[in-house]
Amino acid sequence: MPAIVSGIVEGSIAQELDIKMGDEIISIDEMEMLDMIDYNFLCKSECLTLEIKKADGEVEVIELEKDYDEDLGIIFESAVFDRVKPCLNHCIFCFVDQQPKGLRETLYVKDDDYRLSYLQGTYITLTNLTEKDKERIKRMHLGPFYVSVHTTNPDLRVKMLRNPNAGKALENLKWFRENKIPFHAQIVLCPGYNDGNELERTLSDLAKLKNTVLSVAIVPVGVTQFRKEGLKQVDKKCAEETIKIASKYKRVCCSDEFFLLACMDIPPAKYYGNFNQLDDGVGALRMLLDDFKLQKLPDKINKPLKLSFATSYAAKYAIDKIAIKLNKIKNLTVTVNPVKSDYWGSDITVAGLITTDDLIKTVKDIDADTIIIPSVMLKPYSEDFLDGKTLSYVKEQTGKDFFIVKDIYSMKEVTDFINTLIG
Repeated sequence: MPAIVSGIVEGSIAQELDIKMGDEIISIDEMEMLDMIDYNFLCKSECLTLEIKKADGEVEVIELEKDYDEDLGIIFESAVFDRVKPCLNHCIFCFVDQQPKGLRETLYVKDDDYRLSYLQGTYITLTNLTEKDKERIKRMHLGPFYVSVHTTNPDLRVKMLRNPNAGKALENLKWFRENKIPFHAQIVLCPGYNDGNELERTLSDLAKLKNTVLSVAIVPVGVTQFRKEGLKQVDKKCAEETIKIASKYKRVCCSDEFFLLACMDIPPAKYYGNFNQLDDGVGALRMLLDDFKLQKLPDKINKPLKLSFATSYAAKYAIDKIAIKLNKIKNLTVTVNPVKSDYWGSDITVAGLITTDDLIKTVKDIDADTIIIPSVMLKPYSEDFLDGKTLSYVKEQTGKDFFIVKDIYSMKEVTDFINTLIG
């Protein structure tokens, strides 16, 4: 995959150079690039020579001067310019493998690329990490990475990932330690496999790697009605046991869902440290609640308004508490309507997997002027849901107005909207 330009930052060097969408950056200082890692490294210079293939096929060579850390302002189609390293595992808990047909094409892509882990925070299993990869990581001092560990028991990891190379995980993590390469670890907890004593073993092994391990996130396996594997879901007893085991170790956090399943309060911010793995649902509800406390609310708004949060069941804990406070504002009525996932099955409770039909069934008959939904329900920079239908379709089917919250860890956008209605 070549380094194709997909956009230009307004007022940037790239705009001054008349670089346009569809152009290809062939090389910088006569060096070809494999990915954004190479691009970022080569751009750290005050004098550059760019070789550019224009969209019409013409090749231009441009010499330029800039500040050492000044960005060129080029946005690329992909973070990697060659082939993305594919996932070679067949994990018993893989969400991609269990998806039905008919969803967005990107949802079926399985990557396991250390470069995307470094650049974008995606999780890797290290089962396809080569000696050449290690040499580059060491030479360029890359890190931190996000590693799906799951278990450090070699035989169990081979069984869970269904890949003979999976048993080398601890060996690779020790190499990280020896070369001072930090990483964040993820454990997808599958009852009957890597819980209980096996979880104790994994956390004990990770603890021996000391501060090379920046954080450990434990998340429950997602069990949908499409899954062929006979996996058990995390229940209250398992959640309580997992929280207890995790509490013995530093920098280890259970995702919010464990506390909800255990019927326990979400811990205070101190529990989550630097909130290193928010995208895994580790501390998202605490951050949302604490952010809401910082927002200034009016005593009243100028005319009656009915708002409804169409949220996931996982977020209901926090949104319910927020709605209680918002309902104290005169002329404002706020309701919370969690979306039941008939598509995936009732055990799936996250907003990012909500489909249009499930959303429509939830909101079409509720009494509300505006429906508030998080942007995570939609494909980034679009109005597309994961089932390929759009927000416009939902509006047509429900006759409702929608307010999209872009920052899913903050209530500022909602409170700012409310404050515009002050009389």
